[in-house]
Formats: sequence, structure tokens, C-alpha cells
Amino acid sequence: MSKLFWQLSKTATAVIAASILVANGNVAAQTTSGEKNVLELIDQEQDSMGQINNVFQLRDLSPDHWSFDALRNLVEKYQCLSGFEDGTFRGELMLNRYQFAAALNKCLASIERLIQTSAQSNPRSEERVRLGNRELRQIKRLTEEFEAELAVLGARVDDLEGKVDFLEEHQFSTTTKLQGKVIFTLAGAFGDEQAVPSGTRATTAPPINDNITFSDRVRLNFQTSFTGKDLLLTRLQVGNFVRLDTGVTGTDMTRLEDDTVGDNNVQLDDLWYRFPVGDQTRIHIGTSSLDFDDIFNVLNPYFASNETGALSRFGRLHPLVHRGSEGTGIGVNHKISDQFKISALYLADTSLASNPSQSQGLFNGAYSTGVQLDYAPTEDLDLAFIYLHSYQPDGSVNVSGGTGSQFASAPFINPDQTSAATSTDRFGIGANWKASDRINIGGWFGLALANLETQVQDAPSDSSATIISWSINVAFPDLGGEGNVGGLIFGMPPKVTDSDLNSRVDNDSSFHIEALYRYQVNENIHVTPGLYVILNPEHNEDNGTIFVGALRTTFKF
Repeated sequence: MSKLFWQLSKTATAVIAASILVANGNVAAQTTSGEKNVLELIDQEQDSMGQINNVFQLRDLSPDHWSFDALRNLVEKYQCLSGFEDGTFRGELMLNRYQFAAALNKCLASIERLIQTSAQSNPRSEERVRLGNRELRQIKRLTEEFEAELAVLGARVDDLEGKVDFLEEHQFSTTTKLQGKVIFTLAGAFGDEQAVPSGTRATTAPPINDNITFSDRVRLNFQTSFTGKDLLLTRLQVGNFVRLDTGVTGTDMTRLEDDTVGDNNVQLDDLWYRFPVGDQTRIHIGTSSLDFDDIFNVLNPYFASNETGALSRFGRLHPLVHRGSEGTGIGVNHKISDQFKISALYLADTSLASNPSQSQGLFNGAYSTGVQLDYAPTEDLDLAFIYLHSYQPDGSVNVSGGTGSQFASAPFINPDQTSAATSTDRFGIGANWKASDRINIGGWFGLALANLETQVQDAPSDSSATIISWSINVAFPDLGGEGNVGGLIFGMPPKVTDSDLNSRVDNDSSFHIEALYRYQVNENIHVTPGLYVILNPEHNEDNGTIFVGALRTTFKF
């Protein structure tokens, strides 16, 4: 009898394997719901076939067929054989695994009950032994009939077990996902001399460093959720860009968006956590790279991504209200209604927030605090109204977020030519209009009122400066194929229009013109060629036009 139970256990294993395989071909389907689906499928198979009480009810089964006696025993002794509703057995049909699992499971259960009943009533009887031997022969014959199917199932079970073991060994945890993004960028800046500030002649400026570069940036995001609604983001990053800024072209207006500097040394780039409070509110807390666009809606759906959006730094975000001192702090989003949402934040410069020295720390160093009101009057139109107040101490001032003129970046200068401490009240509006399925129009306007916050020689203590910037963009979704995007961006980088220091006013106007095309090779690979042109760089018409060409390839996994 031990052999009988061994055979039963082997067959039961095959049934279980069949159930797992037919439930879902995906290795990851190991959930309780998947097992429930298998049981439901088996029940459906059993319900579609009627119970046979006499083998002669099967009108297509001949008594001289080799399997007649075996089937009759299964019907008469165990009542575990089913036929189709029309009274046929259809023995020549190909057996699917659902039917095999349902029928065999039913017979095995019946045989097991009979053996147990016999053992309990007379455990030493010879009849029990004969019964076991006879049933063993029948099961053996049926097993041989389905030998090929069982062999296939066994191989698939082994393969499945191997894949499950691999996943268990390589998964980070039950709550963490790994997301990777790799960028290769081929780029170069072209023109005559490097740009010089407004009011300065360019005749003595050095030439532009116009060598073609090939650079990379790699990010590994560890996305952890503890409740299914929250997110802890931990990011590791490397990069090896040399920025196309004042050291290369004479101006920050030529900077690329994805220009992470370094020698491909690994650094902790992002570390922040967001979680919901009720159904309408979400809180953000971070110690590294918690940025404006993580909290505020920047209303630039096709160009805001720093992996697949605009090629230029200026074209990605509103430079006066969505850039500034950021990285460490707290933010909140609250949905007032379907049309209104309000967001607020307090962010400090990460490099200063962790330092307790004088004029540094979370509240005495560089910081930004503000509020944004989002209004959606229709499904296709979104508006945003933003106010931001910022403070940046000596040597850490960059009002224009690395996108404007040297004067707009640092409106006030100390005698040693370092930037002087500045506070700024910033006002901005943004809009995005989905004109059609194939055209999207967006843009922004910003005004910044900068105030000197330290004593500077030959400068009034209450010195101020006015800075403005604007942009408009047009995106063409699915241009040339699904997932592709064509784009045009036109605007004026941050410019000082008025200042108590006459020597730091931009007299002319620069214009940024950008054209790009994002081609989706597949869901994981995007290739984006593009060109942007800076007319009158540094808001100085004496400067020659500067061209920046780039070819960016983005891999996501």
C-alpha cells in the first residue's frame, strides 16, 4: 500500500503543477487570488460535464475498447467519471489540463476515501490488499496514457520553481522596486566668441570651447512603499558632464538640462518621503533633492522630464518660481475641489541645511518658501498662480536658477566679486492648454523683485532689482508615430530690466529658440535629437549667436 500512496502523491503533485501553470503564465502570479482562479476554473470544468453513474450511459464508448473495464471501475466503484452533456465521452479528443486536473483530482479523492474507509473497518483484511493492488494497476495504466502530458507538466514545474527561486533571491523586499534611467548625450556648442555681460564689448572675449562631447548620467531609484499609497525615494546617481555654462560659452543660457557634473562617482542624490493624510492631502518630507517640481505642478507635461523633456535647462521649468534653493524641507498638496488645488513648501539648500555654522542650517542659510494655486476651469486647460520668497546668503546667490544672464543670476556683487546676500519675492503664472489630441500649448511669465540683504560698498542698503522671464512652447504628440513628440520652445531667459545698480542692468534682450523631436524606439528607449539657438546671449546684442546641438538617448528599466 505504501506504493499506492506514493503513486497518489506523485499524481497529486502533477495536478497541483497543472493548476499553477494554467492559472497564469507569469512567474509572478503566486498570490492567493491566482490560486482561487485555478479552483474556479476546475469547478467550471466539472460543472460543464455531467456525472456518469453507469458506463453504458456513454454512447460513444465500445465494450471492446481496451479502456472499457478501467472506465467502468471508475464509474461503478468510485463515481468519479464525468461525461459531456450530450452523453458522450469523446475519448479521442485532445485533453486540456483543466479537464485533466478536474477529473483526476475527483478520482483521487474518491480512491483515497475508499482506501481510508477500508483500512478503518478492517485494517488487516486481504480484501484491502487486493483492492489496493487492483487500483494501483488502474492508476498506473491511466498514468501511462498521460505520460507525455505529465512529462511536459513536470518540466514546466521545474522551470517554474527555478524562476521562483531566482526571484526570491534577487528581490529587494516585498515593498521596494528598482527603477533605472540611463542617459547618453552627444552635444556641442558653436559660435564665435564667448558671450560677455550686457554693456561690454565682445571683441576681447575668448573663443567658445566647441569640441563635441559625449557624456552620461545614470540614476538608480529605489522606490519603497509601506502602505501602497506612500513613497520613499532613494536615488543613487553618477554623471560626467562638463556644463555648457559661463566657463565654456560665457553664459548659463546654453546649459543642457541633464548636465550632472562629476567623474562618475556614486552619490546619494534623492532621499525623500511622501504620504497621504486623508483623501485630499499629501505631505512631502526630504533631506536631499526634494525639489519644486516634486511638489508643485509645473504645467509642462511634454518638456518637464529631465530624461525625455526639453534638451535645454531653460525649456524645462519656469526659472524664477520653479527653481531656486531646494533639496531639504517639507511640502504639502491639498485638493480643494476638482478644479482647485493648493500647494505650499519650505525648502532649504541641501548643502547648507545640514551645516550648523553661522548663516547656514535649515532656517539661516539659503531657503525658498511659497505657495501655488492650481486652477483647472476645463479638462483641457490648466492654470497656475505662484508666489515664492527666497533668501540666499553671500556666495550662494543664483536668482535665475542657472538659466539667465550673469546679472540675473547675481544682481548684487561684493567687492571680492562674490555674490552678495539677496532676498527675492517671486511671482509667476503658468498655463497649459490641450488644444487637440495632436497639439499642446503651454507657457509661463515670471517677475522677481530682488533685494540686497548685506552692506556692499557704493551700493544703497535698500538696493533692489527687477528680473523678468517668459516662454511659450508647442508640443506635437504622436508626431510620426505613437509615443513620439515634436516640440518648439521660444522665450526670453531671465533678464534684469531695472536695478539701483546701473552697472548691472541688461540693456538688450536674449531669445531662446529650441526645436526637438523625441523618437520612441520602444517603451524603454527614447532618442531625442534637437537644436537650440541663443540670440543676443547675455542680453547683449554685441554678442554673436550661439548654437547648441544635442543628441540624447534615454534608457529606462
